[in-house]
Amino acid sequence: MNIGLFFGSFNPIHIGHLIVANVMAETTDLDQVWFVVSPQNPFKKNKQLLHEEDRYKLVELAIQNNSKLRVTDVEFSMPRPSYTVDTLTKLQEKFPQHTFRLIIGGDNLGQFPNWKEHEKILNDFGLYVYPRPNSEPSELEHHPNVRMVEAPLLDISATFIRAQIKAERTIRYMVSEEVETYIRWKKFYL
Repeated sequence: MNIGLFFGSFNPIHIGHLIVANVMAETTDLDQVWFVVSPQNPFKKNKQLLHEEDRYKLVELAIQNNSKLRVTDVEFSMPRPSYTVDTLTKLQEKFPQHTFRLIIGGDNLGQFPNWKEHEKILNDFGLYVYPRPNSEPSELEHHPNVRMVEAPLLDISATFIRAQIKAERTIRYMVSEEVETYIRWKKFYL
């Protein structure tokens, strides 16, 4: 199977994440998209995050009715901070029958050469890139292992959603109903 890996903190997962994943699964040669819930992003050290198990549960709830979307906790047992290349390598070793591709936003493409072992990622796995607001053009857009994917340009922010929750405002339509119910029940982000 051809699997797209969508890394993120998903703090919380929202409709923007789901739309990107669904577009990737429905309009490209990817058979599935796996959400890789990251315990800590190497570029966002010491960021206050909801516990990784809670964020994993929110992703599970959000994707429960879509067989093309999966979630993995592979990074939970890896040294921290975990780096994308290490996770890709671990998944390839664990699932040699699958081909893995990395899904990133256009806003990350310009910074991609700063990533640990970016050439290995590019050559061994390849990139599927979705548009993001204020993305700068990158020479990598023309690389043979980079696929630019047309998707809705969404500017939905988990930071905004957390602020809405803290202010006791609705987050309806920004997250799935199941995710909103779970967040309210657990009193997350208050």
